[in-house]
Amino acid sequence: MPDNNTPILYMIDTSAFQGKKAAYFTLGCKLNFSETSTFGKMLQDLGVTTAQKGEKADICLINTCSVTEVADKKCRQAIHRLVRENPGAFVVVTGCYAQLEADEVAKIEGVSLVLGSNEKANLIQFLSEAWINRGERNAFRQKTKDIKSFAPSCSRGNRTRYFLKVQDGCDYFCTYCTIPYARGFSRNPTIASLVAQAEEAAAEGGKEIVLTGVNIGDFGKTTGESFVDLVKALDGVEAIRRYRISSLEPDLASDELIEYCARSRAFMPHFHIPLQSGSNTVLKLMHRHYDRELFADKIHRIKELMPDAFIGVDVMVGCRGETPECFEETYEFLDGLDVTQLHVFPYSERSGTSALSIPYVVSEKDKKLRVKRLLELSDKKTHTFYERHIGEEAEVLFEKATRGRAMHGFTKNYIRVELSAKDANTDFDNQLINVRLGEMTHDKESLKCILI
Repeated sequence: MPDNNTPILYMIDTSAFQGKKAAYFTLGCKLNFSETSTFGKMLQDLGVTTAQKGEKADICLINTCSVTEVADKKCRQAIHRLVRENPGAFVVVTGCYAQLEADEVAKIEGVSLVLGSNEKANLIQFLSEAWINRGERNAFRQKTKDIKSFAPSCSRGNRTRYFLKVQDGCDYFCTYCTIPYARGFSRNPTIASLVAQAEEAAAEGGKEIVLTGVNIGDFGKTTGESFVDLVKALDGVEAIRRYRISSLEPDLASDELIEYCARSRAFMPHFHIPLQSGSNTVLKLMHRHYDRELFADKIHRIKELMPDAFIGVDVMVGCRGETPECFEETYEFLDGLDVTQLHVFPYSERSGTSALSIPYVVSEKDKKLRVKRLLELSDKKTHTFYERHIGEEAEVLFEKATRGRAMHGFTKNYIRVELSAKDANTDFDNQLINVRLGEMTHDKESLKCILI
């Protein structure tokens, strides 16, 4: 087997894979979806096609998540379902759950190959060797300190936007989180290699790229470069009309970066910044690298330079130590902050995390009530943001839709837009088109629009 420090190219006998069909299932973050799409391209290069609905797959690939206990359960359910629906298929499981619980996953009936975070960089080599020895169960993973490989990924799958993986791993070790154990320490490729991938995406007709990673603001640990330098370099790939930054830690959102994005050619006024808690007491218990004052300062700076910026915020509810008073601090802090949308999720106990030593435990009932309140606040903020832009002209990148159905797309500042079926045209797919924004749709998920 390869040493897994870097992706390795081998001469593979592709004849064994010609005509085979593969099914893919992804759980978790945008990074996982990007990686799965790249795995699909790699298998396609071997002659494997994607199984269509109703077809039995010869190979099943499940890319897992382990951010919560619920995610673990969904991973197990997905594995069992794909094994059941594709009898005799060669089942490969990778991703965070596979890294953290490799032995448990390998015991599931029907699983053929389990690859940890280090091994997936050489997925094709592991798959080819295991394919020869079908019938044997194989599980490969390295300890956290030995996860050093970087699996490049710039792919769109069946989407319009490309997702470019610029970084992997995390050095933060927040008390509630297992991600550093699942993905290893922070590491990244060179700026030059990422620019080359962006240019390749542009050559394929791509117009928008989302930068993904685990802690992308930490870019440069491996190469001695910086995230702001990466942003500047990518901005120079002029065929790419839009870039979005998927998630950026507040302590790594430097003023230099914010100021550059505000005046850049192609970086959109759209940010996603994890807060987790608006209580400094809880932030300390979480071992986060900032306080609420710093977070507020970053939001104010973005809005000062980009008043129409869409700002999404991650919030964790009901973690250990979050007393009713701490939650109220979070609610009031967010209520008074000019952000657009809250991604709210309940805290989940994770084995091996230091949060388990914190004595105050929030009941499941209280977690649900707190989640409900924050989601209602999120809806109010999002609707207010959308309504403020009704009547304006905007440039929209439309996404592929079924003929005869309404088309959807996003403005520069990430307002979801709906173009009625009577005005939709399949030629609009992956095209930047000017529209006038109208009223909210019935489901309040988009703004209607008319072509200009």
